[in-house]
Amino acid sequence: MIIDGYQEKILVKYSEIEQNLAMKPFALLNFLQDIASKNAEDLGFGYSFIHPLNYAWFLLKYRMEFNEYPFDVQELILKTEPRGYNKLFAYRDFELYNNDNKLLARIHSLWSLVETNTRALVPIANAISDNKFMIPFQKREDDLLFKKISPITNPILEKEFEVRYNDLDVNGHANNGNYVIWAFEPLSFEFKNSHKIKTIDMVYKKEAKFDDKIISQIEFVNENISVHKLLNYNKEELFLMECEWV
Repeated sequence: MIIDGYQEKILVKYSEIEQNLAMKPFALLNFLQDIASKNAEDLGFGYSFIHPLNYAWFLLKYRMEFNEYPFDVQELILKTEPRGYNKLFAYRDFELYNNDNKLLARIHSLWSLVETNTRALVPIANAISDNKFMIPFQKREDDLLFKKISPITNPILEKEFEVRYNDLDVNGHANNGNYVIWAFEPLSFEFKNSHKIKTIDMVYKKEAKFDDKIISQIEFVNENISVHKLLNYNKEELFLMECEWV
């Protein structure tokens, strides 16, 4: 659980709710990214600090576990806490609550610091070693664990997309929320309208840039678990995701 974190009240807007009244996954990822960016800025290792050094934070993994997926809500409380770093990776946790202080979700994430010109990983201690808020990672007993995502061997659903200018973020690649939109899109209307997310694992493997062609594939492990993969036209894996539904 988050011990010493930062929190914000989230106002869920009409445009961030799906037809079945669930919060759009894209919206949730944007909330996570925004609060992480704000907290990193406040603590001295955010965009305004690392950009002049030609560094950028890249998201690598999410593990999300929902006691209840946000449904028919207008206000939520989102908490976050930087958990520190090892040599090349930094960890950040999130918790999502409703207005009655009921825990809806716990989220664990993994990030890397990258040199923007070469895209080489930067040892975190070399870049921000004097920041008292970025400390070596220490595992806790209740930490969420990243899951190894099942391979896709026989995709049954597939759809193609093109990366638009509007999909890009300040680092010049597709925003991480767009990967989730593309990954879920081949699912049928009926499936999405009648299911909610219970757990989800995401692995970001490669950037998607302007005008790239994206192939989104889905295979079901069973009726409640879907596996998702995004490829570019060179058949390079960009993104993997596994989702458990209820």
